[in-house]
Amino acid sequence: MIEVILYYGSEVILVRITGKKIEFGNSAYGNKLATIDGINLDKKGTIREFPDLKDRDDWKEEAIRRFKVYIEKLNNEDEVSDYIIKELCSKGYIPKYKQRNGFRPVPIKI
Repeated sequence: MIEVILYYGSEVILVRITGKKIEFGNSAYGNKLATIDGINLDKKGTIREFPDLKDRDDWKEEAIRRFKVYIEKLNNEDEVSDYIIKELCSKGYIPKYKQRNGFRPVPIKI
């Protein structure tokens, strides 16, 4: 298991990666974590990433499906965490720490 701590404004975001399972949480909701199925996606940002979803009613479900397919292609938790960090950095999130299960947190240097 790997946990990644990121900041987005005044919010603290936690991403927990267990194998291919990814859960997201933030400081506003305490310790509650949600899978990718439960997070809010911005339609404008999703369309920017996937222009072919512009006229589809199921744009959110398809974007989540594509995310899951991509994650399944990655080899291990480190690759998944690196991908998540890279993607969230491009959206304005600031990565702070990465922690493997049983180890101390390590500052993330970008």
